[in-house]
Amino acid sequence: MTSYPTKIDGAFLLRPRVFGDARGFFLESWNKETFAKLGIGADFVQDNHSRSSKYVLRGLHYQSGSAAQGKLVWVTSGTVFDVLVDLRESSPTFSNWDGYMLTSEAHERLWVPPGCAHGFLVLSELADFHYKCTNTYRPETERALLWNDPAIGIEWPLPVGIEPLVSPKDVEAASFAECEKYA
Repeated sequence: MTSYPTKIDGAFLLRPRVFGDARGFFLESWNKETFAKLGIGADFVQDNHSRSSKYVLRGLHYQSGSAAQGKLVWVTSGTVFDVLVDLRESSPTFSNWDGYMLTSEAHERLWVPPGCAHGFLVLSELADFHYKCTNTYRPETERALLWNDPAIGIEWPLPVGIEPLVSPKDVEAASFAECEKYA
């Protein structure tokens, strides 16, 4: 697996080695030793799988305080624009965002460190999205950052005149100024 640093401190884009032939392909989707070499001691405790249709926007989600989750995310079907926002006040990239096109064809994974809000926009007709999380989901610590807050300025790749399909929870999410931050 090859790793590439992102614009967010501690986040990595990972490209696995893919072995393909006429039968299909094989790849190693997760290797604890590989992450350890990157300095990431991830202990995954929960896996999630979501399926969404075109122009569904999920996020920007995070768990507050000690429930913060690191996430390894990837797409097994379709294409998404994946975004993370650094909410760690001690980070050199605090308040910055970064986005990546993740596709099932490229097999890339994105490591989202704890303390970052995360979300994605589906650009294909349908997308299957997978997460490995370092902390279990706790409804009482769930938080959402407003996906279209002008203070952050995320450039979502939406065609002119198209509004994303967003959950009521995400419509009512906190602005960057109001959201919880990490020390």
